[in-house]
Amino acid sequence: MDDVEIDWQLLADTFLEEAKEILAAMETLLMALEATPGDHELLNALFRAAHTLKGSAAMVDYRRVGEVAHHLEGLLQRLRSRDLVASSEVVSVLLQSVDVLREAIRRDRQQDATPHPEAEALKERIAALSQEGEGSPAPHAAPADRSGRLARVSRTLRVDVAKLDRLLDLSGEISVARGRFGSLLEAGEAPSLEELLAAHRESDRLYLDLQELIISARMVPIGPTFKQHLRTVRDLARAIGKQARLELEGETTEVDTAVVEHVRDPLLHMVRNSLDHGIEPPEVRRARGKDPCGVVTLRAFHEAGSIVVEVEDDGGGLPRGRIAERGRELGLVRDVDGLSDQEVQRLVFEPGFSTTEEVTDISGRGVGMDVVRRNVESLRGAVDVRSEEGKGTTFTMRLPLTLAIIQGFKVGIAGDTYIVPLDAVVECLELPAGAERGATGFFPLRGKPLPYLRLREHFGVAGAPPERENVLVVRHGAAVAGLAVDVLEGESQSVIKPLGALFHGLPGISGSSILGNGRVALILDVAGLLRELHRRSDGGAVRAAEARA
Repeated sequence: MDDVEIDWQLLADTFLEEAKEILAAMETLLMALEATPGDHELLNALFRAAHTLKGSAAMVDYRRVGEVAHHLEGLLQRLRSRDLVASSEVVSVLLQSVDVLREAIRRDRQQDATPHPEAEALKERIAALSQEGEGSPAPHAAPADRSGRLARVSRTLRVDVAKLDRLLDLSGEISVARGRFGSLLEAGEAPSLEELLAAHRESDRLYLDLQELIISARMVPIGPTFKQHLRTVRDLARAIGKQARLELEGETTEVDTAVVEHVRDPLLHMVRNSLDHGIEPPEVRRARGKDPCGVVTLRAFHEAGSIVVEVEDDGGGLPRGRIAERGRELGLVRDVDGLSDQEVQRLVFEPGFSTTEEVTDISGRGVGMDVVRRNVESLRGAVDVRSEEGKGTTFTMRLPLTLAIIQGFKVGIAGDTYIVPLDAVVECLELPAGAERGATGFFPLRGKPLPYLRLREHFGVAGAPPERENVLVVRHGAAVAGLAVDVLEGESQSVIKPLGALFHGLPGISGSSILGNGRVALILDVAGLLRELHRRSDGGAVRAAEARA
């Protein structure tokens, strides 16, 4: 990859915009933390922000920023583990850290090599605080409302002039069609049904053309995002005493610009994870008959209306025994021997999971893959992992091509309509007579048990269910389960509308849409619903579903 040209200025400008957003969000979160010092979700959000900033700084060689962020991570980890209380003094130090990070960004940007006394003083204060923590543990508190706290930055997109010309032409054609339709309605004589249908079909065709062109204008190749990690692999491999190179496949694959923005953090965490945990040291690779220089591959391709992004390494693979034992220690699993390879591998996505005993500036704090899962699922996507010990690991993200429109399947519960993403739907069937009437249950499907969640019970809908209930069989990753509903209404294309601040964090809901009749339909979060089914059934339902898959 030595012949690949990298626009370092563009990369640095992107980092500066993202860092500005992260630091603004951290300030808001810290103010909320001072009001609710026991809010663990606030601490997790702060920790993820610091971790992301540190990784991005390493990518553009902003060493002072990375060093300060690393010390900040250590203090936040003490708070997360409840070894330290988030007192006003601690919050003051954290706020000072944000100020020092801003100054460090300025110095690194200007390549200012003069001493930075504020950073040295901050390190001493953090070291002093980290030696404390003898007092009582931090109290638990309900999560505070954190809606609207992320600072927004201006975003730009380059669009081919030919596409803009076509947009202008389409707007003219739509104006003509609109005038024709209005003339029909205002005519002295009532228009015939055939005339109205013809006018509607013409308007509908133009609307679909416009929608397709707008989506096309938002599509950008994923190659530039991939290329940002060339130096990450080079510098990080040298820092940890390994040899590795990055290979790119599918650089011309196009995806919605909003998806690209949201996929940067997951990619960074997975690449760093592959280097730290996957690629072996050169001497180990030689002993195993491998090239001493490991390979990390970033791959993208379209498949069934989605974009698939893979991060593959030819390292040592995931250590099944160590992961299973660590899962048992953390209380994530009970029967270690009864776990399938797939179940063991997916433990790496659990919050706080890490098999590394030594904490470094790269890993060991149990953060990273949890960020990946959260970010991908927030995009209505899924992330999975497959690994073979001694041969390597592949992380796979499956994401929608666009975040603005969803192909959905409508279902009804007590007169209300809900929308399930169509790419998660496997099949529809009738709930067998005599099925359990509770919130969860099982019924046989082609000789195997299928767990299901009754949405009427999950959402607390009043009234008795109808005599005939239906089941929408859905899949997320490897998990397959059923959603019991009153009515199956069929497929539809829906424009996604964000939920208001009051509804953020509702379990099982990811957004909303306006129906043709003007009513609001909630879009269901399949991943969240399957986690709820897992929780209510203590994991047995989902394990049975995954075994079925």
